[in-house]
Amino acid sequence: MIKPEALAARLVDVVLVVSGAAIASQIRFDDIGQRNIYYAFVAFSAAFALALFPAFGVYQSWRGRSKMGLIGQVSLAWLTVQTCALVLMFTLHRSDFVSRLWFAYWTGTTGALMIVSRVLVHRVLARVRHAGMNLRQVAVVGRGAHAAQLVRKIDGCTAAGFRTAAVLDVAHDGPPLSGVINGVMPAVPAFDDLHAFADYIRAQDVHELWLALPLSEEHTIHACVKELRDDLVNIRFMPDLRSVAMFESTMIDLLGVPAINLVASPLSQTSQLQKEMFDRLFAAVALLSLAPLLVAIAIAIKLSSRGPVLFKQKRKGADGRVFTIYKFRSMRPHIEKAGALSQATRHDARITRVGAFLRRTSLDELPQFFNVLRGDMSVVGPRPHALEHDDLYQKVVAGYIQRYRIKPGITGWAQINGFRGETDRIEKMERRVEHDLYYLGNWSFGLDMRIIAATIVKGLVNNNAY
Repeated sequence: MIKPEALAARLVDVVLVVSGAAIASQIRFDDIGQRNIYYAFVAFSAAFALALFPAFGVYQSWRGRSKMGLIGQVSLAWLTVQTCALVLMFTLHRSDFVSRLWFAYWTGTTGALMIVSRVLVHRVLARVRHAGMNLRQVAVVGRGAHAAQLVRKIDGCTAAGFRTAAVLDVAHDGPPLSGVINGVMPAVPAFDDLHAFADYIRAQDVHELWLALPLSEEHTIHACVKELRDDLVNIRFMPDLRSVAMFESTMIDLLGVPAINLVASPLSQTSQLQKEMFDRLFAAVALLSLAPLLVAIAIAIKLSSRGPVLFKQKRKGADGRVFTIYKFRSMRPHIEKAGALSQATRHDARITRVGAFLRRTSLDELPQFFNVLRGDMSVVGPRPHALEHDDLYQKVVAGYIQRYRIKPGITGWAQINGFRGETDRIEKMERRVEHDLYYLGNWSFGLDMRIIAATIVKGLVNNNAY
């Protein structure tokens, strides 16, 4: 059953879809008599929004979660809705009657309204929570630095809507958790007896119990669940996996059995699907928009030197699958020794005049949008390296192979931070890998948008690109 607040949110989104269309009509058409709203298109978009937004988690509780993540989810969901509605209009042979400029204004206006409305709601909720209202009381079971850090996060982010109600210290050695906590939050009652702790939870009507424990504390986890399983308390396990997990761990379902990812793709299946949808759409739009430029570059390459227009090379993709990457050829044809590969260096004699310009401006990378469209690559992700470099660096750079947990990208976090071009020292590759692993561990749709924007603004021309 849909909750009243979720139903209200759906109705508001429908109103915003219609309002955005009306505002776009006002902007697009100067003459009042020409102003027109394509009602069928608007109705299709509203229907798709009601059907698809829940699948993107737009209406889930966002308490304690990243607001940038919410903005990214809403943006991706709305772009998907508009794409579906546009395809339906095209199928019904009605797209020719639609003003393309009006459609662009409508998409941008409605997307902005959806984002602004949610930001305002969260601002209001943040003020309410800072005033001590609309807070969820949280009881924490834990020991050591992991539990202390969790309590500090709760206390330091009141706007998230949580407040520490009590802690149960299960430390067997080392400094007691109560001392660490009460040094910062003296008002939080600390317990060392589970039954007294459970009685306090019931008496104070606490509805959240967070278990900040290492995997070795299985008996404590079992005891807490057994003690409070018949109470209306949400029990959440927040394991301390810092010593064993490669990325931020997530819970998945395998054959009906819950499993925690320790070393696996850091992106959930839903996130991978969303990223894939965006990639294909972005690549299709980019190729259509850049078609004249691609043709002009191909002609310039053909006229400037002998050889094929495209350079093809085997690279590793997601999970180590090998694919053929495409680039505009920037060098004169030459033969490499078997098992060896020479990187381009500054003033490399193999690079043609046209090729030098293409490499300096990163225009040689544009054919990789075909790789994205085929599903071999992503728009944003760790850059793929030649197979010979993979064989070398995975032996000497810690975490190198983890870069292939997701699809490689045309641009990435390392590239916009200046780590691109020749890797003539191991330290350069180590820094690049550090940035790639940061991206994997902190991925969000908002981060992808930030990387794309930075690539367009400052990443196309770089001193290290030669």
